[in-house]
Order: sequence, then C-alpha cells, then structure tokens
Amino acid sequence: MRRRGLVAGPDFEYFRRRYFTPGEVAQHNRAEDLWVSYLGSVYDLTPLAQEYKGDLLLKPIVEVAGQDISHWFDPKTRDIRKHIDPLTGALKYRTPRGRFLHIPPPLPRSDWVNDFGKPWWQGSRYQVGRLSQKTRHIRIINTLTSQEHTLEVGAPESMWEILHRYLPYNAHAASYTWKYEGKELKMDSTLEENGIGDEDEEFDLLDMDSELYTPALLLYFNDDLTEL
Repeated sequence: MRRRGLVAGPDFEYFRRRYFTPGEVAQHNRAEDLWVSYLGSVYDLTPLAQEYKGDLLLKPIVEVAGQDISHWFDPKTRDIRKHIDPLTGALKYRTPRGRFLHIPPPLPRSDWVNDFGKPWWQGSRYQVGRLSQKTRHIRIINTLTSQEHTLEVGAPESMWEILHRYLPYNAHAASYTWKYEGKELKMDSTLEENGIGDEDEEFDLLDMDSELYTPALLLYFNDDLTEL
C-alpha cells in the first residue's frame, strides 16, 4: 500500500473505479457520450458510436443510451436473444427496436460485411466497470470546514472508492481520517463491513422514509495536505 504523508492508500492518478450507479450510467445518454449497462456490467460505447457515426444501424443503440439493456440478452449465453422467424422458420436475433450494428440481415445479402471481428457486445473492450444494483446515500461532513455533502454510492464499493467519488468536493480528501460514530473506518472495506448497515428494508417495513436518516461520515484533518 502506497503511503502519502500520513495517509496510506492507492495511487489515485491511476485509480480505476470498479462500480457505477444506474444514475451515473444515465448521465451518458448521447451519441457523443454513450454508455449502457447489461448483465451487471457497464460499457462505454462512445468509440463504437464514433466509428459508425451516420450509420442507420447505430440508431437503436443511441435510443437506449444511458439505460440498462439486459433484456436484450440471454443471461445463459450472454448473447443477444434469439427466436424463430415465423416467415422463414430460421433462428434469428430478436431485435424489436430494429436491426442494429453487427446483427446480420434476416436474408443473405451481397453487401453484408462481417469483417468486424467480435460483435460489440462480446468481450470486454468497451467495459468500464460493474453496475451497482444496490445504492446508498451517505453524508460526508468535513469537521475542519463544516462543509457537508450527500453522495449516492454503490453498496459494494470500498471506502477508497467512496473517497474517490468525494474528490471533486475536496481534493485533500486523503489527508483526513474517516470516522463513523467515533470509530476509524477501514478504507479497504465497504460501508457494511465497517458496521454501517443498510436499514432501507427496516424503514420500508415501518413505512418510513429512509431519507430521514442518512449515515454521516466525519472527516478529521491529518495536517499533511495531500492533493490527489
């Protein structure tokens, strides 16, 4: 573990997020910035959209930019769902929005070019991380400045990943000791592993708004002015 001043932790210059929330994916909803999620992973299809800019077969993909498209796929094969074409009796890909990139035409055509290698949905070349199916809200309070911010984070994220989310609000975030109810947090562990339980189900059973109670993490300055 690298040490910066008083704080040990990852090198954020090369840090890569593992998880993204559905809300974050939804922000990338244009052809110029096109993300989708499916089968638990998040994919940045912007390079694909740039490569095929102007191609009509890109349209069904642009229409679902920022959305989860798991329903397009067979979870067992991780391939696009297939069905029997009632007209030809042949097995073909199911594309209710219309045929899209790398889907072969329903009938043989002389202009069909399949020299693109693997279809865009196979492999990990466009994958940027995993989708957080469960998200939580937390409050982060800087005891030095009294500033408070509320973040939506993925339940599987470690405290280091949450710190990385918080950097736009405080570039010196790694120069603080992070605590909850007076106890120093283990930065390699998740909120749950640090004893910060998810009580949403209990609130639902009691018919109470879970937003009435959002866990507060307190940051105590270590006086080393680390900037990430």
